[in-house]
Amino acid sequence: MCRAAFCVGVVGRAVNKGVLEVAAVNPRDFSGNQYGSIDDTPYGGGPGMVMKPDPVVAAVESLALQPISKVIMLTPSGKPFTQSKAQELSLSQELVMICGRYEGMDARISLCLDVEEISIGDYILSGGEIAAVAVADAVSRLVPSVLGDYESTEEESFGEEGLEYPQYTRPQDYRGHKVPDVLLSGNHQAIRDWRRCQSQQLTRERRPDLIPDHTA
Repeated sequence: MCRAAFCVGVVGRAVNKGVLEVAAVNPRDFSGNQYGSIDDTPYGGGPGMVMKPDPVVAAVESLALQPISKVIMLTPSGKPFTQSKAQELSLSQELVMICGRYEGMDARISLCLDVEEISIGDYILSGGEIAAVAVADAVSRLVPSVLGDYESTEEESFGEEGLEYPQYTRPQDYRGHKVPDVLLSGNHQAIRDWRRCQSQQLTRERRPDLIPDHTA
């Protein structure tokens, strides 16, 4: 799943240009048994299976990591993934993402690998691969030279102004919905003011939690 996703879109173009290198490592290759089994029943009882620590740790330790590298684990119990976290991770020389499966992962994996646990949202997926692809896309586009126009990342949602303002293109009138006059005025200061106002309004309506000092 990850290999296929890394061949297209922003990440795929960056790989083709030689700006990024991506690879997928399968912990089953480090299972140590003929069945490729990497899970077992949980100590203390309970439903499901738990990913064993030894194959996951061995898979990560097989990588020749650079000094400035980061190892994260995609898990529902991790800290929320945000745009600021994406910007932080984009400064790493290498980023290793461990994708969970089954009922969860042995807690000793985090202790042995100095892992930071991250969640992409308050919901459950069948595995961490989709989450890893999402993080890879969000982080990669912040790496210089990945996007043709780096300024496009500076005025997006979750920046200093909160959510991004509404965007318009041709036609000027579509089914009776017209482009706001200010965007056709050529007055750049008025356009900036309008966009800032729209951004703040959308943030208040849809994501008030993004407003500094917001209290529920």
